[in-house]
Amino acid sequence: MKLLRPYSASLMFAIVMQIASASVAQEPTNTLEIHARRYSFTPAEIDLKKGETVKLRLTSDDVPHSLVVSALKINVPIVKGHPTEITVTPTSVGDFKGQCGRFCGAGHGSMVFTVHVKE
Repeated sequence: MKLLRPYSASLMFAIVMQIASASVAQEPTNTLEIHARRYSFTPAEIDLKKGETVKLRLTSDDVPHSLVVSALKINVPIVKGHPTEITVTPTSVGDFKGQCGRFCGAGHGSMVFTVHVKE
């Protein structure tokens, strides 16, 4: 029967640190509150950093809405009384336009949102 050679303490430590740093990197570093109401988002613009994971907490103050930012793969419903959370990690720099994706009345077309992603 062949015995496996035990790993050295320094190798085990390195493996544990690698796993721990990978799991920490995926955790949101910040939570941004965004409110939707006829016919605007507050704030209407947010700044994010490329590669930084952020949680967006979306709340409707009146009727059902949604937030769509196609370039960042964001498409989430926003229902009054039920906050929606989404985690975003931008992978490219730029200004990304979004909008309400659910018709919410006469001013629906003016309900826009911008995400500025910087290095």
